[in-house]
Amino acid sequence: MNQRNPAISKGIDWSLAGIYVLLVGIGLTAIFAATYKEGDSVIQSFLKFRTDYSKQFYFFIIGTVIGFFILLTDSKFFSATANLGYVLGIFLLLMVFPFHSRIKGTESIIKLGSFNFQPAEFCKIFVALALAKYLSRQETDFSKSRSQLIAAGITLLPAVLAILQSETGLALVYFSFFIVMYREGLPSVILLVGFAIAALIVATIVIAPNSLAIILTIIAACIIYMLRRQIKRRHRILTSIIFLWLLCVGVQRFAVPYIFKNILQKHQVERIYDLFGKDNPYLKKGESETVEETKKKLESGSSYNVRQSKIAIGSGGIFGKGMLKATQTRYDFVPEQRTDFIFCTVGEGFGFTGSMVLLGLYLILLFRIVTVAERQRSTFSRCYAYGVAAVFFFHISN
Repeated sequence: MNQRNPAISKGIDWSLAGIYVLLVGIGLTAIFAATYKEGDSVIQSFLKFRTDYSKQFYFFIIGTVIGFFILLTDSKFFSATANLGYVLGIFLLLMVFPFHSRIKGTESIIKLGSFNFQPAEFCKIFVALALAKYLSRQETDFSKSRSQLIAAGITLLPAVLAILQSETGLALVYFSFFIVMYREGLPSVILLVGFAIAALIVATIVIAPNSLAIILTIIAACIIYMLRRQIKRRHRILTSIIFLWLLCVGVQRFAVPYIFKNILQKHQVERIYDLFGKDNPYLKKGESETVEETKKKLESGSSYNVRQSKIAIGSGGIFGKGMLKATQTRYDFVPEQRTDFIFCTVGEGFGFTGSMVLLGLYLILLFRIVTVAERQRSTFSRCYAYGVAAVFFFHISN
C-alpha cells in the first residue's frame, strides 16, 4: 500500500492512527457495555443506527472518510479559510441565543429535529485554526503585548459566549489554547500567574476561609524569612511580598465569594463544589433548610452523579467485574453513563488495570501529537497540532 500510494501514506502517522483506532474501539466497547440490552442481536443492533454504540460506530466511519478527504486536501486551504471558519463559529454561537433549547440545565444546544447541535463544542476547531493562522503570520510579533492580547481575544471570545449559555465547564476548555501561545513565545510568568490564580481558587473552595488566610500568612512569613538578607539590601522585595499577600487574601476573602454569589448561577456554583465533594456555602438562608430540596439533591443532580461514579469505579477493583457484568453502570445507577460518565463503565468493567491502560493510551496519543507537531515545517501546522493536543489534555485531565 505504501508503494502504490506513497503521497497518501507519507502524510499518515501510522502509530497515531493505530492509537486512535484502539481508543475508538475501547469507546465503542464501553458504550456497548453500558447500553446493550440482553436478547438483542449484536450485529443488527450495530447496523440499525438505533443504539448509542451503533451511532458511534457510524460516526467513526464518517469521521474516517472525512479524515481521508482532509488528508487529500492541501494544507494551504485550511490556512486560507481559518478566519472565515472562526467568523462562522462565532455566528453559530450567537445563533444559540435566539434558537437554543434548554436541555439538562444548559442553553447552548440548537435542536435540529432529532439531532442536537452544540456550537460551543464545534467552535473549538475553528478557534484552533484561527489561532494557528494568526500565530503563523509573518507580521505577528508574539513578543509584543498587542499580539498576545489579540491571540487571547481570539481564544476568550467564544469562552465568554459559552459562559453566557450556561456552559462554564466547556468555556474552560478554551483556556487550554494558552498552551499553544506558550509554545510560541508567551512569557512563562503569565502561565505561572494563571496557574497560581487557579490554585488559589481551588484552595478557596477546599479550605476554610480563616484557615486559608492563616496558611497564606505563614507562607508569606516564610518567604520573608528566607529572603531576609536580600530584603535588607532591597526593601522593594518586602513591599512586593506584602502586596502579593494582600492580593491573595483579597482574592480569597472577597473576589471569589463575589463571583460565586453574583456572577455564576446557582447550579454552576453547585457543580463546582460537587466536583470537590463540598457543600455550596453560598446558598441563601432558607434554601438549604427545605427537606424536599435536600432529598432531591441527594437523589439527583451533579452531586449524585459524582458520588455514583466514584462507587462504580471503586467497585471495579483491580481487574474489574468483566464485560457486561457490571452492576452500577449496567442498571442505570450512574446517570449519563454512556456520555459524561462513560469512564465509569471502563473502571467498573475492567478495573484499575483497564483504567490505567486507557489513560496510558491517551498519554501516548498526546505524546505522538506533540511529536508530530514539532516535526512540522509550517508554523500553522505546528500551532494547530498543539491546539488539538491542548484540548485533548484538558479533557483527559478533567
